[in-house]
Amino acid sequence: MNHNTTLSAPPRRTRGIVLLTLALLGVASALFVMRRPLMMSAPMCVTGRWHGCFDTFNGVMLMTLVALPLTALVVWALARRRRAAGVTSAWRMSLAEVGMVYGTVPFLWMTMMPGAGAGTVPGRVSLVPLRDLLTMGPAGIVGNLLIFAALGFFAPMRFAAPASVPRILALGAGCSVLVETAQYVLRLDRVSSVDDVLVNATGAVLAALASRRWWRTTADVPSDRPLPAPAPAG
Repeated sequence: MNHNTTLSAPPRRTRGIVLLTLALLGVASALFVMRRPLMMSAPMCVTGRWHGCFDTFNGVMLMTLVALPLTALVVWALARRRRAAGVTSAWRMSLAEVGMVYGTVPFLWMTMMPGAGAGTVPGRVSLVPLRDLLTMGPAGIVGNLLIFAALGFFAPMRFAAPASVPRILALGAGCSVLVETAQYVLRLDRVSSVDDVLVNATGAVLAALASRRWWRTTADVPSDRPLPAPAPAG
């Protein structure tokens, strides 16, 4: 019997329970703080109205929270299918894939929402570093940090290629540049700022550092393939 494996199992399980409990408490606290603005969008979202739901920050956040159980179900289904096929790290891979999408798409949607002068106001660009940072405010800075946080957290868990700080920094900055360029080209009445790129990339790196212990290495690459069937006896 491997006593080290036996002794290490309870602490890992306890740590997982603690992390899950803290995550649930964090979600509950966020819901309590944001309950009033979220409920303001609830009537429009329930009736399927575009205006007042999908074109507002509160409506998008509300629908994101409503989709959380479905997201968990998708993770469970993918992991179960992979485990049945003999794929190792099935849960980590499934959680990373769904987490990247679920944690990034809502923030991208809100970032690409047009302003009041969309289509008529010419695109604006701010290329002086740190000039717009002071005008963002705490909410703006936190929002920009979160845009690619899920991508930075889950991408190195799923793929070995981006599993380094410089590569995550480049990934976050590259994605942010694409978003800022799209805002300018589509004339969404938003300012395409270099500070947005800096904060977006910083958020991706900070989130990646939080998941560093679960990063995928090149030695793990064959683990997403089904295990070979045992050879028949004699």
